[in-house]
Amino acid sequence: MATPPSFRQILTNTHHFFAFGFGSGLAPKAPGTFGTLAAVPVYWLIQDLSWPLYASWLLVTFALGVYWCDRSARELGVHDHGGIVWDEFVGYWITMFLIPVGWWWTLLGFVLFRFFDILKPWPISWLDRNVSGGLGIMVDDVVAGVYACAILQLCVYFYPY
Repeated sequence: MATPPSFRQILTNTHHFFAFGFGSGLAPKAPGTFGTLAAVPVYWLIQDLSWPLYASWLLVTFALGVYWCDRSARELGVHDHGGIVWDEFVGYWITMFLIPVGWWWTLLGFVLFRFFDILKPWPISWLDRNVSGGLGIMVDDVVAGVYACAILQLCVYFYPY
């Protein structure tokens, strides 16, 4: 595995800064979990957006993520460096799409997203192995976010806030 960029490199290189989740991907253990944790405060800032704005946010951050993650991975010479966690950010935000505001939902969304991101049920595992570049880095977490969001929507339906 390639050496991750230093914190200084993260702060001075735009694509590393975002791909490494504002530096959260530099965590020595479980960088994906730390990246998802770092996505939560951003979610708190965007959680009250109307659904069209939130959906636009998702599309823009996904597209930018494909670019940033691809650039960072190419510079590091590793397809999906463990420290690249922007995909966790977007995957978590997808998980929380149209979910009621509240700490319980935030926590449950976090747990469900991490579950699907780590377990990688089909087709997530297939996408992770077979799609390359920035899209490959992002797409498996997008699907994990969709799975987690679907489960959360069922929870909201059966246990409305």
